[in-house]
Amino acid sequence: MKTSTHQFVGLMAVLLLAVPVWSQVDARTQPVPAFGLDSSVDRDDDRMLTPPPVSGQTYPTAPSSQERSNYLRGGVVFTTAHTDNALGSLSSSPISDMSYSVGPTVALDETTSRFHTILTYAPGFTAYQKTSSRNEADQNASIEFDYRLSSHLTFSARDGFLKSSNVLNQSGLAAGGTVSGASQGANFSVIAPLADRLSNAGNLGISDQFSLNQMIGASGTFTNLHYPNPQQVPGLFDASTQGGSAFYSLRVSKMNYVGATYQYQRLLSYPTAAVNETQTHAILFFYTLYTSPRFSVSFFGGPQHSDSAENLTSGTSTVPALRMWTPAAGASLSWQGRQNNVAVSYSHSIAGGGGLIGAVQMDSASLSAGQQITKTLSGSLAGGYSQNNLLDTLLPAETYGHSIYGTVSLQQQFGQHVTLQAGYTRLHQSYSNVAVLSTAPDTNREFISISYQFSKALGR
Repeated sequence: MKTSTHQFVGLMAVLLLAVPVWSQVDARTQPVPAFGLDSSVDRDDDRMLTPPPVSGQTYPTAPSSQERSNYLRGGVVFTTAHTDNALGSLSSSPISDMSYSVGPTVALDETTSRFHTILTYAPGFTAYQKTSSRNEADQNASIEFDYRLSSHLTFSARDGFLKSSNVLNQSGLAAGGTVSGASQGANFSVIAPLADRLSNAGNLGISDQFSLNQMIGASGTFTNLHYPNPQQVPGLFDASTQGGSAFYSLRVSKMNYVGATYQYQRLLSYPTAAVNETQTHAILFFYTLYTSPRFSVSFFGGPQHSDSAENLTSGTSTVPALRMWTPAAGASLSWQGRQNNVAVSYSHSIAGGGGLIGAVQMDSASLSAGQQITKTLSGSLAGGYSQNNLLDTLLPAETYGHSIYGTVSLQQQFGQHVTLQAGYTRLHQSYSNVAVLSTAPDTNREFISISYQFSKALGR
């Protein structure tokens, strides 16, 4: 993991590959070929959606009135925050500290009838008043790309890279939260205190609507978690996952989709002198109801098989392999109105340990909601719960632990460009065998930020 530089280079390569595709195709001047499919599929009403259990996407986190495309956006944000638990259990008692962050942002959001791309880059710097040894230059880059190769064939790519000393500084926990309806996803639920951390998560997929009401698709996913300074996080370890899936989806009616998916995962964790590996295979069935373009509810479930083993770097492990069948299931809901939005999800499945010593049986629930209170005042709420039960109970560790977090915030806009935000985050983690978390499981964080943002319409 040790491969974080390669991950960032990979992300930049994807960005560069996207540029020539963007410059070569302009749907305003080029017709979309039918490629032998019934021409009726060219109509927007006849194009199938990719249901959330197999799409690999997160739900929108803003009311629809705020979701606009074909813009170049930029800005800068200044944040000050107070935490009552800066170093976790590394100190004899919790240490309070103040942090000060500055972060510029630039984002491109471009849509045509053939593609949609969002490129975001947000570097920054964070300084701490007392724990200055944890000061860090932050890096945050992401790409979301959808390209319609033909009237029925769509390619998608998503990748996000984060380098930070404090994950609570990031928008996923500090402001809006992210919720996914996917049946296969990353486990980042174990949250270290102030510690250098690099993470990367990506997804590549292709879908083919080969008839008016039928679609097939395939995707590949990967995640990486790396702690450059292990002494900052005793009891937590580097981890990585790779996976692949294939699905079939049938549109029974305009609002009802059913289907099945096969999924494979390879889950790795890297404790000292060993690599703990779990491979899983699952056959899942799903159902999605779209009552409108802005409301959907999904369910999935099926059997999942796992095969876990410990591989010592010095030779073959004496710990026997563990094989088992377990159920996997989940549900999600998303509603996006003009003044408010809600997304909620739950899943029960085998996942990577997210820093724990091995793969886990994870029960995870998450919630994100936003409300436009007045024309210039809005509020947001995010919360999550994860129960992580170590899959291989033969490993020398406690077999379970859980994380609970919640964030509330208010955003006040002044004019067109300036926004003031204030919020509070509460985090509780119970992992008795993780040294950095065991005796100081609670964190309270209050933050205030002021940002300047601008947007410029493209092609107008």
